[in-house]
Amino acid sequence: MARTTGSHSEITGPRIREAALRLFAKHGYAAVSMRQIAREVGVQVGALYNYTPDKQALLFSLLQGHMDELLAAWEAEPRGADPLARLESFVRFHIRFNLARPEAIFISYMELRNLEPAPFAAIESLRRTYEQELEAILAQGRDAGVFQLDEPRITAFALIAMLTGVNTWYRADGRLSEPEVASLYWDMTRQAVGA
Repeated sequence: MARTTGSHSEITGPRIREAALRLFAKHGYAAVSMRQIAREVGVQVGALYNYTPDKQALLFSLLQGHMDELLAAWEAEPRGADPLARLESFVRFHIRFNLARPEAIFISYMELRNLEPAPFAAIESLRRTYEQELEAILAQGRDAGVFQLDEPRITAFALIAMLTGVNTWYRADGRLSEPEVASLYWDMTRQAVGA
């Protein structure tokens, strides 16, 4: 079979991953074929299999890469000295990180259901690690009498859902800037935890 125009040895896994991310976010995982991804990158379908065994592995790689990046970025984030400051750091970090990656956030939430059980469990474990970071902050604040809440774990789930929801409506060219949105969400978070 002849090589597709533009197909050459410099085509790498990152270009395939970028194309898959765009296509999955735009059309949905189930609607995208390996052929479409190959066409987007400019290679024959067979060339994709030098970088990924199949579409399922590609989706898992994207979701895992996103979670690894999230956890590493949070680990590097400066933290405050007390639970209130740490909670504010988490809120502002989460919004900033997510707004910079709308396609990755979209597929992380909408396409997780398409993973087979073992990869699904691996991603769920990484998500739980992140949720536990917030849960720990909330428990510390509750124990210090700074936050008025009974269930740190449930509160963490609710806050992450609220913060991630920003991606459904925020537009960079909209009325509010990203820092203004983060400040509004920080105010709502403080009220939600009774701080």
